[in-house]
Amino acid sequence: MATGSNHGSLKNIIRKELLDAESPEMCMTMINALQNLVVDYHFQEEITIALTRQSRAIVETSGRGDNGALDLYDVSLCFRLLRQQGYHVSADVFNKFMDKDGKFKMSSTKEDVRGMLSLYEAADFGIEGEDSLENVKVLIVKQLHTSLETMEHDLAKLVEYTLECPSQKRLPRFMTKQYMELYEKIGRKNDVLLEFAKMDFNTVQALHKKELVQVLRWWEDLGLAEELEFARNQPVKWFTWSMATLSEPRLSKERIELTKPIALIYMMDDIFDVYGTLDELVHFAQTINKWDLKEMERLPDKMKKLCKALFETTDAISFYVFKEHGWNPLDSLRNAWTSLSNSFLVEAKWFASGHLPDTREYLNNAIISTGVHVVFVHIFFLLGESITKQSLQLMDQIPSQVYIVATILRLWDDLGSAKFSLCQKPN
Repeated sequence: MATGSNHGSLKNIIRKELLDAESPEMCMTMINALQNLVVDYHFQEEITIALTRQSRAIVETSGRGDNGALDLYDVSLCFRLLRQQGYHVSADVFNKFMDKDGKFKMSSTKEDVRGMLSLYEAADFGIEGEDSLENVKVLIVKQLHTSLETMEHDLAKLVEYTLECPSQKRLPRFMTKQYMELYEKIGRKNDVLLEFAKMDFNTVQALHKKELVQVLRWWEDLGLAEELEFARNQPVKWFTWSMATLSEPRLSKERIELTKPIALIYMMDDIFDVYGTLDELVHFAQTINKWDLKEMERLPDKMKKLCKALFETTDAISFYVFKEHGWNPLDSLRNAWTSLSNSFLVEAKWFASGHLPDTREYLNNAIISTGVHVVFVHIFFLLGESITKQSLQLMDQIPSQVYIVATILRLWDDLGSAKFSLCQKPN
């Protein structure tokens, strides 16, 4: 997102520094900063070139049985960044930090706080059979918590930040400002990169504000907040989901459009959870299955309002996709909404009858009732990449990637709900 000559000049300087970086530690530290400051989208080609070069260097040094003069921080960082991008790199790069039993020598690293933090994040990229990486995480957390009180203030902040949100489990776009403050205070700072990141942050933030204004206007015009007073009214939260899912600034229109089905998922969930008799919910699901406005006549007014909003919004998104990508996704979007409404109805019937499903039965339905598939189908068409009959069939059948994400979301959400319920119980 070029915003002027100064922005462009800084970008060129950073690009040159990245490509000219001679040492692995300098190169990887810069890539890490680019990613954490969320400006890496400007330099994807350069990052790929740099990582490919470092991957070859890692293979060569591993073949010689060493990794040069790299310390724990640098080796861990190289390992994480390469595996994160899908490069093959052996866990043998850590051998010089291990004892003869294959365990990390914590006694020699306990003073190296940054090294331990880097290793902690790298351990998230361990694979089956690399037990030493999994085991060392527990030791690192214990060691760092023990020494937290004696650390310098800014370093302690970095430790807390990393342990709470390691790279694999954070949404960088939402952590940019916090990381920027840490980056400014703690070692290996690149002033040009920091200035560029601040400019970019302000530009992207202004863009998101404009997008949110459009979302709020759409939500107000839709009128569901007044009509469905029992339902959640959280347009900012729904837009946040879109920001997290489609983070690149260039996807502005797509973020706005994606927020709409996300909002309607919440509305439909609340209809099934807190409104309507079972008979009404059956008719509601049938109306969505038939996708026919005439079927709405026997529905309560609030359900009619939601059905109308769903049909019109889906038609509008379908038209947008057709205009942008030359493919009409209406049938696929209808199928996704039909599956979602049917899964909500199954849960409503379970509740009404007192049926307690077993784990398999519950999860088979729950991965659909998360709404994840509806979101992914919309993303697939909004991005418009690789739309073919084959990929279309795959999306309609809920591919394994979507299944896994939906399962994680459902279990995570249920776990959070269970913890909240326990906290609400009187002593």
